[in-house]
Amino acid sequence: MTQVIVTVMPKQGVLDPQGQAVAGALAQLGFGGVGEVRIGKRIELAIDGDDPAGQAEAMCEKLLANALIEEYRVEVAG
Repeated sequence: MTQVIVTVMPKQGVLDPQGQAVAGALAQLGFGGVGEVRIGKRIELAIDGDDPAGQAEAMCEKLLANALIEEYRVEVAG
């Protein structure tokens, strides 16, 4: 099994209401030096086979990421 990490984030220019809420809350808590906040997700997969990165990319295209509003990065951890 190969460990694969997929990071999914909103595309630049896409409204991120979660990120805006966190940025506002941080400012209210006194963390004024924080600029833009973007919230995404990290998915860890254990994949068997010859091309774990390719399989993870196919999973992103079909299920894990919404191609209209999100971008993803696939990393093979070992």
